[in-house]
Amino acid sequence: MKFIFNSQSHFNLANIFTFVNITAGLIAIFFITQNNFFVAIILAWIGGAFDIFDGKIARKYKLSNEFGVQLDSFADFLSFVLVPVFLIFQSTYTTNLSGIWIILASVICVYYIISGLRRLIHFNINTDAGEVDRFFTGVPTPLGAILLWLIYLCATYEIISALSVIIFMAIIGWSLNSKIKIPHP
Repeated sequence: MKFIFNSQSHFNLANIFTFVNITAGLIAIFFITQNNFFVAIILAWIGGAFDIFDGKIARKYKLSNEFGVQLDSFADFLSFVLVPVFLIFQSTYTTNLSGIWIILASVICVYYIISGLRRLIHFNINTDAGEVDRFFTGVPTPLGAILLWLIYLCATYEIISALSVIIFMAIIGWSLNSKIKIPHP
C-alpha cells in the first residue's frame, strides 16, 4: 500500500480520486445517452467533488507529478467539457431545435469542446506539477461547466430558449481562452 502515498506512483491517492472523477464522467455520459439527465447530473457533481479533493490531496501529501497533471486535465475535459455539452445537446437542442438551428447548435458544441480542450492543453503546457497560481487567465473548465449547468437549468425551466442556450454556450466557450482573470480559490 506504499504506492498510495508515493508521488511517483500512477495510482497514488490523488490519482485514485481523479480516476473516480473519470469513472463518474463516463457513467454520466452513459446516462445522458439514456435520457436520464437527473442521474447524469448527480454523477457529474460527484466527479466535480472528487476533482476538488484530488488537488487538495496532491498538495497536502506532496503527490503531484506530471502524470497526475495530465490525468487531471483528461478528467476535467471529460467531466467539465464533454459531459455538460452532451447533456445540453441531448436535453435541450435535440428536443427543441431542428434544421439549420440544430446544425448551428452542433457547431457551437464543437466550438465549446475545442475551446475547453485548448484551454486544458494550454494550462498543461504552462504549469508545473504542484504549483498553484493566484489567478486563472480565462474561465477554468470547472467554472465553465457550472455556468453551463445554470444555462441547462434555465432552459429546462423555460426561463430561456434553446436559441439563447446556443448564444450563452458560445460566450462561455469564448471565455475559456479569454484574458479574464479569475482568482484561484
